[in-house]
Amino acid sequence: MMIMQKKTNVTAPGLVVVLTYDGLCTFEFGIAVEVFGLSRPEFDFPWYKFQVVACEQMKVRAMGGITIEADAGLEALERARTIVIPGWRDKTEQPPEKLLAALVKAHARGARCLTICSGVFVLAAAGLLNGKRATTHWQHFSYLKEQYPEILVEEDVLYIDEGNIITSAGSAAGIDASLHLIRRDFDSKTANSVARRLVMSPHRDGGQAQYVAAPIYEHTGRSISEVMDWARAKLADPIGLGELAAQGNMSERTFLRRFNEAVGMTPVAWLQQERMYRARELLEMSDHSLADIAEQCSYRSLETFRAAFKRVVGTSPAAYRYRFTCGSL
Repeated sequence: MMIMQKKTNVTAPGLVVVLTYDGLCTFEFGIAVEVFGLSRPEFDFPWYKFQVVACEQMKVRAMGGITIEADAGLEALERARTIVIPGWRDKTEQPPEKLLAALVKAHARGARCLTICSGVFVLAAAGLLNGKRATTHWQHFSYLKEQYPEILVEEDVLYIDEGNIITSAGSAAGIDASLHLIRRDFDSKTANSVARRLVMSPHRDGGQAQYVAAPIYEHTGRSISEVMDWARAKLADPIGLGELAAQGNMSERTFLRRFNEAVGMTPVAWLQQERMYRARELLEMSDHSLADIAEQCSYRSLETFRAAFKRVVGTSPAAYRYRFTCGSL
């Protein structure tokens, strides 16, 4: 059963355009269509208008042998509030000058640009990232830094919001960045609803380090990922390094080293991150008291929980709940 989500005084979020090009990255393109282009009958307020825009010819051949025909040419960028760049066919290839000029003009009038994965190289070539923070897939870091030293490349993030420019990491991180934009345009409740329809978490914590290829170790205990799953199921309980190492059938020193290699942070930092994610989820999606939420996140003192939450999230639990009140959908 679908329950209508109602909202009053919502400003229409405007036109989202997604660019197409020969050799189009199909998955990245699909993300933009799925997130911004689908109708949303569950919402009783204005949703995004959506258009497919050609960088070059109107009909292109995407990866996988799919043919896609655009709705409009680059002139549509003059009307767009948001421009999604779903990857780029070759990071070493200079994008068409007409495209770069259209992006610069659109950005100058206030349009927002969202890049997915290698799409960052299009904005980089346009000079729109000079002096700004940006990210991309971890395999592209070295080349991006080498070719565009004016860009402040951040490696261990899923996306970066620089106001009118949002860059995201590997392909799936485009979903995270898109949900973040929805959260900006509407609120957490709306972003969570879209995430549920995608059957994914409304917000993934952590950076790319957890996805970088790491050595696979053979041992008789659980893998690092299995230990992490075990810990996520016990966030209400105190968990020490010794318990985590025992779950993986490793010494504490070996577990600490392998966890750092696989995840890019210490187990203690990761556990606090997971507990804060759980706390945000409960604050958004439940009416539990702050004391109850603190206890479910292994904090026996409400004041300690408040201090930890503010340190990690940047605001108090009460202020966060006020801002991102969700209720039932």
